[in-house]
Amino acid sequence: MTKHLNNHSNSMAVLQQIMALKGAVNGLMKKLLEGHLSEHLGAKNFTTKRRKEEVEQVIILLKSYLK
Repeated sequence: MTKHLNNHSNSMAVLQQIMALKGAVNGLMKKLLEGHLSEHLGAKNFTTKRRKEEVEQVIILLKSYLK
């Protein structure tokens, strides 16, 4: 990848690879977030305080990710 960028050769191929990677990472993030929300925020044994802490952690993560 670095070689292609340094040589300015076939930049469309590099852009396509970057876009594919971004799509894969976004898909992974979606699956992990869905799992986390289901397992942690849907847990019946969590106190209201614990649930609030979990929500705050997810909000911080999303703010960082969506910058």
